[in-house]
Amino acid sequence: MSLIFDEYGRPFIILREQQQKSRIKGLEAQKSNIMAARSVSNLLRTSLGPKGMDKMLVSSDGDVTITNDGATILQKMEVEHQVAKLLVDLSKSQDNEIGDGTTGVTVLAGALLEQAERLLDRGLHPVRIAEGFELASEVALKHLATISDKVEFSKENTVPLVDTAITTLSSKIINIYKRKMAEIAVNAVLSVADLDNH
Repeated sequence: MSLIFDEYGRPFIILREQQQKSRIKGLEAQKSNIMAARSVSNLLRTSLGPKGMDKMLVSSDGDVTITNDGATILQKMEVEHQVAKLLVDLSKSQDNEIGDGTTGVTVLAGALLEQAERLLDRGLHPVRIAEGFELASEVALKHLATISDKVEFSKENTVPLVDTAITTLSSKIINIYKRKMAEIAVNAVLSVADLDNH
């Protein structure tokens, strides 16, 4: 480290160690970024789904949290890599917009990046890979539209809605009360929903 003065006599510091640091570029940088994102994804993979395992998180001050909720796990992680932080932000966005699926979206992103890495190894350009993912997304959405079922319900017949709500609560800590909680949630939504205009 050196102290130097500019033409006005103001001091500034030159950090010599910055000159010695090498910046990775190209394919090596892409692979490093993919590896960082995949490590976050792999951490959550075992907590995905109804048979997902809990994680025990111990904070620096000794507080213990046991959860299989992806949003909670990622919130309590101290992530430094910028690309890994993007996955954490993706999970937060999913939680804010939908309120569920934080683990799934993170694991899916990790799986897509794993496939992207294989395509990079085969010499495909990143732009072509992104275009391929866009096309695959369109195909997947069209397929989902063909296999989806329309569920008929009314304020008098809430069984399909309650059943749907139950499936989302199965992996949560309140799953022993899932039917009652699902009924409460459906009744709350129906009390404010404008079913006549839809």
